[in-house]
Amino acid sequence: MQLPSPIHQVTYNNHTFSIKRDDLIDPFVSGNKWRKLKYILLDAAAKNKKHLVTFGGAYSNHLLATAAAAAKHQLKATAFVRGEEVNNEMLSLCKIFGMRLHFVSRESYRDKLQLFENRYGNDENTYFINEGGAAPEAIIGCTEIIEELNEPFDHIFCAAGTGTTAAGLLKGINQLELDTQLHVIPVLKNGSFIKEEIAHFEQNLSRLNLHTNYHFGGYAKTNPELISFIKDFSAKTGILIDPVYTGKMCYAINDLIEKNHIKKDARILAIHTGGLFGILGKIAEFEKTP
Repeated sequence: MQLPSPIHQVTYNNHTFSIKRDDLIDPFVSGNKWRKLKYILLDAAAKNKKHLVTFGGAYSNHLLATAAAAAKHQLKATAFVRGEEVNNEMLSLCKIFGMRLHFVSRESYRDKLQLFENRYGNDENTYFINEGGAAPEAIIGCTEIIEELNEPFDHIFCAAGTGTTAAGLLKGINQLELDTQLHVIPVLKNGSFIKEEIAHFEQNLSRLNLHTNYHFGGYAKTNPELISFIKDFSAKTGILIDPVYTGKMCYAINDLIEKNHIKKDARILAIHTGGLFGILGKIAEFEKTP
C-alpha cells in the first residue's frame, strides 16, 4: 500500500501537469474508493459490525473495492446490484473476494434504504454503505488528499459521480486556506446537481469550478473521440486512465488549456481516483476505435 500516494509529473500535447496517483494506493481498493472506505470501515469496527452491505451497478468499482476491503478485514460483504442478473469480469472478482450479490430491478434499486431494511433490517450485525461509499466518513477520508500535498497548486482537478470526493477536496482546500481553485468534472449528464451535493458538506463554494460539458453523453457513456484520447494519453504518458472518470477529467484539463481557460504555465494537479477496472466494460469500444 502506497501512502501518501505519489505525485507524478506528465507532459501531454506540450502541456505539463501533475497527477496524484491515488490509483497506486492498492490494486483493488484504489483511489477515492480507499479514501472513502477508510473511515467507513473504522466506524463499522467501532460499532462491532461484521457484515458490509452496499450497492452498485454491474461494473461498479465501489463493489470490487468493498469486496476486497471486506476480505482483508475478515468481514462478510453483500451487494445489491442494479439491473438484471449478469456475469462479467468485475462481478466475478467480487465473488472471488467472497461478496454475495443480489440483483434487483432498477425501480426497487432507487430506494436503497428500503432494500436494506427489507432483507437485513433485523440483523444487528450488518452495516449499510451507500452507493459509491457516499457518507460523512468518506468526506473525511477525501479531505486527507489535500493534507498530503507538500507543494502549492493553482488548480486541482477531479472527476465526480456523487460529489463526495469533490466535497472532501474542497473542505481540505478551505480548511488549509489554500489559494487553489478546485475544478470538478461531473461524469453524468446534467451534472450541475453536483454543486448542491457538495454544499451539503461544505458551505464555502468560492473556490469551486464546475465543468458540466465533459460527460460525453452521460454516466459510463463514451464516444470515439474520448476513447482515442484515452489510448493516446495512456500510450504517451504511461499512466492508464479509464473511460468513466479519469479519462473525462484528463480530456477536460487538456481542452481547458487548449482553449486558454487555464494558463499553460499554471500549476495543475489532477487527482487519479483509480477505478481502472471500469475499462473492462468498454474493451470492445477500445478495440474498434483506432
